[in-house]
Amino acid sequence: MERLRGSSGMNISDCCALLGFSKQAYYKQRIHHEKKSLEKDVLLREVLIIRQSLPVLGGRKLYALLDQRLPSALLPGRDKFFEFLRSQGLLIRKRREYRPKTTVSWHHFHKYPNLWKGRIPDGPNQVWASDITYLRMTDGNFLYLSLITDVYSHKIVGWSLSESLGMEGPLNALKMALKELPQGHQLIHHSDRGVQYCSHSYVDQLQKNGIQISMTENGDPRENAVAERVNGILKEEWFNREVIASLDKGRTRTDEIVRIYNEMRPHMSNDYLTPAQAHLQNGSLKRRWKTYYKKKEGLCERIS
Repeated sequence: MERLRGSSGMNISDCCALLGFSKQAYYKQRIHHEKKSLEKDVLLREVLIIRQSLPVLGGRKLYALLDQRLPSALLPGRDKFFEFLRSQGLLIRKRREYRPKTTVSWHHFHKYPNLWKGRIPDGPNQVWASDITYLRMTDGNFLYLSLITDVYSHKIVGWSLSESLGMEGPLNALKMALKELPQGHQLIHHSDRGVQYCSHSYVDQLQKNGIQISMTENGDPRENAVAERVNGILKEEWFNREVIASLDKGRTRTDEIVRIYNEMRPHMSNDYLTPAQAHLQNGSLKRRWKTYYKKKEGLCERIS
């Protein structure tokens, strides 16, 4: 006869009778607990698999990915999912770090007006947003990452990593992006008023390819919100947690991260599509982010 562990000779039937419920109810309850434990194990395993490539992906985007990977019976509601992440110590906290200055706007080059002004494109290759961010090195120096992002899909279409804030990085990122630009485009290139984007060599490349030039006008980061947001994502979710040993290793790692960002990370601004998936679409994409900024005419509010 099956006995309860640690009991004084009482079998399961005796214990159930003592507690006022049937033996069948006991086994049913035990099966239920075992099933719930197994479901949590499966959920935890899938979360950890995703976090290997996307180590600080936010909970809502993580939930959207799991919804594609798991049967609905194994995925709890969103509130319970956040409780599960909290219980496992898997909620992400943002960290603040020193940021070196990457924009020098006091120069003699011509500055162009803002042609974009926060209008939302309805297809890829209508507006590109450019910006420069930095990576920290083991010796305390910095590498500078030039990025070009498609505003519609949020796909990084061009990037380059260099040791200085000179023209090499932005020009190489632009050349990479131009290789994939289809014929017959009506494209606006949008950036801040940094010297790199106003220089003759950069402007010449844009004009040779029939690209309209647009720049921020008043220093408000919302005038280049997409580029700022993509910079923030790469830094918050990857680069702030890593230290780069050399330029070559930085380029290898950047290539890996850009691929993961483009092909694996869903965007709330893309109706939870990845940038690569959204880049194949046309028409309006449902925005699933909340507005955190006050409305200001002619400017983007928040794009994530």
